[in-house]
Amino acid sequence: MSDNKTSQSRPLRSARWFRKDDLPGFVHRSTLAAAGWSREDLMTRPVVGILNTWSDINPCNLNLRALAEEVRTGVLEAGGIPFEIPLMSISENIIKPTSFPFRNLLAMEVEETLRGYPFDAVVLLGGCDKTQPALLMGAASARTPFVFLASGPATPRSATGGQLANATGVWRLIDQLRAGESQCDFASFERSVMGTVGHCAEMGTASSMSAICEALGVALPGSSLVPAADRRRSHCAREAGRRSVHLASEGGPRPEEILDARAFDNAITLLCAVGGSTNAIIHLLALAGRVGVPLTLDRFDEIARRVPLIANVQPAGEHLTERLMTAGGVPALLKTLKPLLHLDARTIDGRTIGEIIETAEVLDAEVIRPLHNPVKPGETLVVVKGNLAPDGAVMKACAADPKLFRHRGRAVVFENVQTIADRIDDPALGIDEHSVLILRNAGPVGAAMPEWGMLPLPRKLLERGVRDMLRISDARMSGTAYGAALLHVSPEAAIGGPLALVRDGDIIELDVPARRLQLCVAPEELERRRREWQPPPRVHARGYRKLYDQHVEQAHLGCDFDFLRGANEETLPEGLFDGWVGGW
Repeated sequence: MSDNKTSQSRPLRSARWFRKDDLPGFVHRSTLAAAGWSREDLMTRPVVGILNTWSDINPCNLNLRALAEEVRTGVLEAGGIPFEIPLMSISENIIKPTSFPFRNLLAMEVEETLRGYPFDAVVLLGGCDKTQPALLMGAASARTPFVFLASGPATPRSATGGQLANATGVWRLIDQLRAGESQCDFASFERSVMGTVGHCAEMGTASSMSAICEALGVALPGSSLVPAADRRRSHCAREAGRRSVHLASEGGPRPEEILDARAFDNAITLLCAVGGSTNAIIHLLALAGRVGVPLTLDRFDEIARRVPLIANVQPAGEHLTERLMTAGGVPALLKTLKPLLHLDARTIDGRTIGEIIETAEVLDAEVIRPLHNPVKPGETLVVVKGNLAPDGAVMKACAADPKLFRHRGRAVVFENVQTIADRIDDPALGIDEHSVLILRNAGPVGAAMPEWGMLPLPRKLLERGVRDMLRISDARMSGTAYGAALLHVSPEAAIGGPLALVRDGDIIELDVPARRLQLCVAPEELERRRREWQPPPRVHARGYRKLYDQHVEQAHLGCDFDFLRGANEETLPEGLFDGWVGGW
């Protein structure tokens, strides 16, 4: 191990933790000696936590076990002391009913882990959709300096016509099968679609969030898009370990010193430029709430109006994230976006965003387009409001048919996702291509906000060549999906939002240029319906899901818990340990 002794601008937190001379002998024996570190080590060297969401059941995070060892090596090389801590692993592919509510649970675990253990800095290892924002939220609340490192995108299999994105390919194949346009053996496709470890290789939520971390300044430059199976990801992990020691030795910067309004503006700018997941909107709102930045949906719409889609990546474009990386990666994207960024925003790299992008270069102008030659015209994300969504709803406009941006049609209402499965192909339902499909009771309280927002189209319309319809819900949609879906309608139906009052046959009017979503029903009729409305019964009588239902905020606030917004001195209770370290 290196004998590096670095100067500290702030005292090491771990040194204060272990400083007392009257530590009980059993603490020395079982805690210090068993770990292989002397008391002198712990008082003079930075202690770095490696927070790892690896799990056998989470394919996106399967390589994190190996990356943790590389981080450990980097920490040791820089003179620090590494301790690896296992955390809950949330698998988007498998966990029921949806991964989304467990984001807040993992965020709480991260925060309490950092409050309880004497880490001077941490490296956060996550990959699958909700592990990434959960790690950021928890570490931000604990106010502990951190470096974020994602597992990296998978390397998908090749298919006729090019590489096949993990999940976007699934959605497209399902549409083709239901329309009778493909004779593909779905079981065979399923066995081969996920070729390696790592998260989805298109600009789904995982790729969106990991790229955003570079724009936020909490990940190392160029680290987000290196494939999970690429040896260069191990190099990123080792460098993350080294950087964490520098953060600890220098006393920061702490999360709140990086995650300011400038950082969030830069993150939103990148999100729009890559046509990223609408889920990232919820996660950024929640993260901003943790550090006291007054971020709103209106700010997303303001920035989206001026940022073109310049990353030619699925699902809005053609290519996968590995091609984006070889084109110059996030640093090159940020350099292209230079006129739209806060260049003085700080990063954990020790440089500003402006300094980082000085040496970046666009290596493939087909994949990273110039601002004047975007992949598609118009905004990538839009926020609409109106009497159907007083607090807002969002749409990934770059993945929708522009013909639906001004649309007027009759509502076909589904109370839950099972009703859709049972009725969507019923010829008697009376759906045509002008209909507006409504799904409700799928918001944060109603159903923990699953990714049901991309409602399936009726088979009879698919067979006629219809590929997009207007769909409205209080649910989310996978970042790998596409279609004219208005999502995150707030307030949700389950708490009495206007979506609860829609009836079959009501006229819905969408005007994207005007940012308006209107339920064309007389106010007095809506008031009558409101008086008759009864909230759906709450089904969770105990445990975490009951806590979730009681305290989760609405989508326009980020769906965090109301008691976790902001930070106070209690988040770093070092004064409690001046005289006692604790014990059994």
